[in-house]
Amino acid sequence: MIGKEFTQIDWDDLRHFLALAQAGTLLGAARQIGVEHATISRRVSALEKALGRKLVDRRGRRILLTADGEQVARHAALVAQQTAVIEQLGRASATEMRGHVRISAPPALSSVLLAEPVVALRRIHPGIEITLTGEKRLASLNRREADIAVRLSRPEDGDYAMTRLGEMTFHLYASPAYLDSVPEAEWSFIGYDEGMNASPQQLLLFERAAGRPIAIRSSVLEFQAAAASRGGGVVMLPDFAAHGMDLQRIEEEHPLRREIWLVVHNEIRNIPSVRVVMDALKEVHWSVGGR
Repeated sequence: MIGKEFTQIDWDDLRHFLALAQAGTLLGAARQIGVEHATISRRVSALEKALGRKLVDRRGRRILLTADGEQVARHAALVAQQTAVIEQLGRASATEMRGHVRISAPPALSSVLLAEPVVALRRIHPGIEITLTGEKRLASLNRREADIAVRLSRPEDGDYAMTRLGEMTFHLYASPAYLDSVPEAEWSFIGYDEGMNASPQQLLLFERAAGRPIAIRSSVLEFQAAAASRGGGVVMLPDFAAHGMDLQRIEEEHPLRREIWLVVHNEIRNIPSVRVVMDALKEVHWSVGGR
């Protein structure tokens, strides 16, 4: 091109910038990629220099994208999506059942329902490696945080293949001793921390508490169940989490039910290693209810 130098973009610079655009902070981007925050800053500066454009407006800890930054981030997200497909093809053999598949699922559900099918799958297909990430936030399939996601709500948009696996039911629980000794008007409650305030089960807990205190909070469902079994208060649990605990279910006419969905990006769903993992998960008895 006469009079204009060709700009060659380093994909690693673009990848670090995309993480910053998605996380909004240097620290968040560093955690997402697994590097020091200074590396994020250096990579973004290198991308800005290569493009000759200011992409971010640094205001303290928060990072705001410029108009050019917004445009680059949109295109970078598409590049990352296509790169994920190519990388998955590279991880999966065309002739053998081999590959590395990442699954994201809610922690409590993972510990109860996923250990057995994952181990059984590995016995049949030892060439498949599986990484299971148990996290409450929704791992991004587009950003390669997971290949397959088990979710408690159906995604509203995105180029995904989705299968309804079943449903889970929630009830209030407390120890029999607590229910015998504490009048209903004086109940205190056990719930998630503030990060889960928008979840359907937490919202229902607030409704049932009706102004009575949420005295104990934890991000760990197993801790909530253990605290309730020791007389700590009334807790909202998926029914399977109460199994084996010294807890009594408080019956109600219309308990909360949440659907369980299997989600995979359409572009990788037919890769052999991904397909065989999906098939194994579909065989699990997902409709988990109470005693």
